[in-house]
Amino acid sequence: MRVLSMVCALALTAAASAAAAQDMSATATYGEISRSAGFTPDPITVDIYSGGGIDAYYAIGGECVGMIADAPDFEFTYEAGGWPLTFGVDGEYDTSLIINAPDGQWYCVDDSEGLNPILRWGSPLSGTYDIWVGAVGQSGNSRLYITENN
Repeated sequence: MRVLSMVCALALTAAASAAAAQDMSATATYGEISRSAGFTPDPITVDIYSGGGIDAYYAIGGECVGMIADAPDFEFTYEAGGWPLTFGVDGEYDTSLIINAPDGQWYCVDDSEGLNPILRWGSPLSGTYDIWVGAVGQSGNSRLYITENN
């Protein structure tokens, strides 16, 4: 029982330190924007080169895959108000989408539509969404889009 407790404690420590590798306070590489519900133009698009030197599976865990950077690729601050909110990526190669949402939770997806990831919130929270576009295999050009139109 004591060995099991030690293993659990080590696993929790490893997970906490791994997620701390992602620096949400760092300046987003491809910029930041703030919008309120009903924003125009819709969609917002940002050209991003996917990937980085950190394996999302080990850094964040769960369903997260792909190689990502330390700093967010993009930061989106949103004032919610009755609209759904969707984040997606159209990539030259296979990409993943990793978001640290205003609730502090990590959301990860890979291959929603072909090799392109999509995350949707039917009732999004107000606050900052820190966004990473991961490379699942080869890094390449990609386009992040943010829309209130499902």
